[in-house]
Amino acid sequence: MTAARKYNAEQLMNVVLAPVVSEKSTFVADKNRQYVFRVADRATKPQIKAAIELMFKTKVDDVTVLNVRAKERHFGRIAGRKRSWKKAYVRLAAGQEINFAATE
Repeated sequence: MTAARKYNAEQLMNVVLAPVVSEKSTFVADKNRQYVFRVADRATKPQIKAAIELMFKTKVDDVTVLNVRAKERHFGRIAGRKRSWKKAYVRLAAGQEINFAATE
């Protein structure tokens, strides 16, 4: 039984919000077969794994999650705060790959 069958497919589509494209995420993808995603704040590791396997039809080996804390921002004298968010590093099985540029 795959991880995707335990959860509702409709709910899983709301778990992964966007890929994080940066210099670090590109380096990690090339070196360790890891891809970085911005995920929902309340998402768990099994939910993230199931969502990636469902959306990209790949086999996930490991999921590492971290919370990115909110940052203070200033616009002149007005102080504000950026939102905190959750980031997931997803390592794929050997031979698996995610191509973000491909369209189906």
